[in-house]
Amino acid sequence: MNKVDVESSIPAFYAGKSVFITGGTGFMGKILVEKLLWSCPDIREIFLLMRPKKGVNINDRIKNMITLPIFDRLRKKKPQVFGKLIVVSGDSMKEGLGIGDLERRFLIERVSIFFHAAASVRFDDSLKTAVMMNTRSTRDACILAAQMKKLEVFMHVSTAYTQADKPIVEEKHYPSEVDWKKTIKIAETVDEEILKTLTPKYLGNFPNTYTFTKRLAEQIVNDYSHVIPAIIFRPSIVISTLTEPMPGWVDNFNGPVGIMIGGGKGVLKVVLSDPEISADFIPVDVAIKAMITASWKRGLKKFTADPAVHVYNCSSADIKSVSLEEVANLGLRCQETYPLEGIIWKPDVLHVRSRFTFFIYVLILHILPSLILDGILKISGKKTMLVKLQRKVYIANSALSHFTTNSWHFKNDKLLNLLSDVPPSDIETFGYEYATFDINQYFTNCLIGAKVYLLNESMDNLPVAKAHLQRNGNPSKMTFSRMKKIKI
Repeated sequence: MNKVDVESSIPAFYAGKSVFITGGTGFMGKILVEKLLWSCPDIREIFLLMRPKKGVNINDRIKNMITLPIFDRLRKKKPQVFGKLIVVSGDSMKEGLGIGDLERRFLIERVSIFFHAAASVRFDDSLKTAVMMNTRSTRDACILAAQMKKLEVFMHVSTAYTQADKPIVEEKHYPSEVDWKKTIKIAETVDEEILKTLTPKYLGNFPNTYTFTKRLAEQIVNDYSHVIPAIIFRPSIVISTLTEPMPGWVDNFNGPVGIMIGGGKGVLKVVLSDPEISADFIPVDVAIKAMITASWKRGLKKFTADPAVHVYNCSSADIKSVSLEEVANLGLRCQETYPLEGIIWKPDVLHVRSRFTFFIYVLILHILPSLILDGILKISGKKTMLVKLQRKVYIANSALSHFTTNSWHFKNDKLLNLLSDVPPSDIETFGYEYATFDINQYFTNCLIGAKVYLLNESMDNLPVAKAHLQRNGNPSKMTFSRMKKIKI
């Protein structure tokens, strides 16, 4: 493949190359695997780091993964490409990524492009767990990458919120004030209970262990950038697919989708948030296209000619802006046409800025009704569940509050330029109409996708769901312009 071909075609760049992915079974990882197999058909092979999980071995896990709906078009039209998936036994929680010597030597000889996407995105992980998964694994990924003989690109998937202490975040590396080497050593050696006591002090202004350990990971990538061709890719809140491989696919309740589902089911009545804050989200397939394109662009120049770390903020700033209030409104409007099944209370969401007021409303709107209904269930001899559910809702709500009560502006000029650099021949495959897509239709697809893929609700049951909604409060009878918000 000559230089002209590679520069003028993203699939040509990937042709004949071996790719290694950590986190390939995660939300973004699965879409990355599917997109590479679909749009870069001449890729040599894709190595996936994987561990046994819940008694299922790695071979069965990969077989189960490719039966998901997002792989439908590949199964129907290009089933032979699944032979390019090679599972590598390992574990990102273990030192050296848990990769055996034989597999490590093989990767060192073959891999040209390395996507390090493995991470724990839980906000309530212990410091020890978060450091092992998000920080130490990045160190070990960089060590492995530095040994790879054919490496052209090392992409570290970070998060825009690594710089949550800054109101404006530029597309550049920010030095960490904390020593990542000492932090890893502390996590490896200090007793778990002692670490729990020290965690608040150690985190400082960081809202959780996730953002803290991901910032340290960025420092690691920067420190290794003199020996590896590195990219730091910072997506904001990654949610449902826009178009590929199908509209609305999602496999988690994170971000705006979780608010829509909780409000639609009637279990989420009050949110600790500023309703006017922009919900910075990015559709997962858009993020994946940008990742693949960024790797192509990074690989066009020899590392010696371009040793700098490439940093991209993959955010919706200057692309699409929608407030938290608008997200909730969109979800409630969608309920009229596509109601969720078995709603408990009338779908509605109350936005509260004050923590004290939020706590009072939680007691009145969440806990008290749940205690009453659980009492009725107990008297009837049925299993109680609502108070337990509301406890989880409260914990999740509190964990998210830092992001729903504060706002950031993520500069994304480099990302927008990257999208403009897509070769003309690849626009249909790797471009997208970020300025013109219909936000209402997108969130409608988000709700439908969550209904079908998360809640396993059949669209054939819509008449029954609509009838149930009519009995519990039809959204058409609500005044959406009067979405309540307390400014105390």
